[in-house]
Amino acid sequence: TGRRARLRNPFYPLTEESYGAYAVMCLSVVIFGIGIMGNMAVMCIVCHNYYMRSISNSLLANLAFWDFLIVFFCLPLVIFQELTKKWLLEDFSCKIVPYIEVASLGVTTFTLCALCIDRFRAATNVQMYYEMIENCTSTTAKLAVIWVGALLLALPEVVLRQLAKEDPEYSGIPPGERCVVKISTALPDTIYVLALTYDGARLWWYFGCYFCLPTLFTITCSLVTARKIRRAEKACTRGNKRQIQLESQMNCTVVALTILYGFCIIPENICNIVTAYMSTGVSRQTMDLLHLISQFLLFFKSCVTPVLLFCLCKPFSRAFMECCCCCCDECIQKSSTVTSDDNDNEYTTELELSPFSTIRREMSTFASVGTHC
Repeated sequence: TGRRARLRNPFYPLTEESYGAYAVMCLSVVIFGIGIMGNMAVMCIVCHNYYMRSISNSLLANLAFWDFLIVFFCLPLVIFQELTKKWLLEDFSCKIVPYIEVASLGVTTFTLCALCIDRFRAATNVQMYYEMIENCTSTTAKLAVIWVGALLLALPEVVLRQLAKEDPEYSGIPPGERCVVKISTALPDTIYVLALTYDGARLWWYFGCYFCLPTLFTITCSLVTARKIRRAEKACTRGNKRQIQLESQMNCTVVALTILYGFCIIPENICNIVTAYMSTGVSRQTMDLLHLISQFLLFFKSCVTPVLLFCLCKPFSRAFMECCCCCCDECIQKSSTVTSDDNDNEYTTELELSPFSTIRREMSTFASVGTHC
């Protein structure tokens, strides 16, 4: 009872602020539902489909895992703080939520760069119809580099964040809690100096590492890859046109993911610039609004990425539809007929021709090994 008394009800009485709380709650529910289902679908497709276990798909599944983590763990905590002005897990959530968010930016940055390198290797390897087969050790090593790099680069966020109490504007309202960037003086001297250095370079580090690096590198590498694909198409050295179209489709998908990421990360950089240089001339409400928009765009990116993947990549969309059909009783009954077998052969052929696949043409006789759901 005492705990409930310290939490204010953002939905009652009905005021302009409560209408905003309802809008925030409805938007967060939509993002949460789409993000959870979409990212789980991407991970399940890659894990349970034999013909989709390539290095490119492993990178996309890794990206989907982090997007799932952002939506499932960070979104409820951020919305709870926005509505009640209290952190649910107090100091722990104040430190871990920014850490996971910054780590997800690092994972997205390194994943996009790795996808571009992988596509460039496939485009320059004109002697093979499919990308080079990589064993599980090589794939695990690449994912480990992405994880370790992103987690280490985001580690200073744990030191910088502290939970601060703010005085209420009106009497009778319980004091709110804010997660602010403040270095504790109780830290050891070496860590304190490093934290001060990071805080001073944090603005341009964010802009350079998490915005300029993925956007410029991806666009440049994608343009070079597209030029290689056009040369291969003219020289007819990459097999049939369907294979070349699917490789071009993957290249366009990487560019689209980069554009989406850049669009969603821009407000975060704007918020950092305003905080660093113009915070004295900007009201608290404007700063809070900019921070909330940057938070929602990060969650929006996490829920739209799988949707964009399903819309632009035909192998993923076909695999998703196959999984949906397997959940229907009518499709299960049809799967025992000859017509269903023909459709599975066509589906398998398309996956073999996909730039996502690592299965060579001579292995197409093992179509029964693949699990579509």
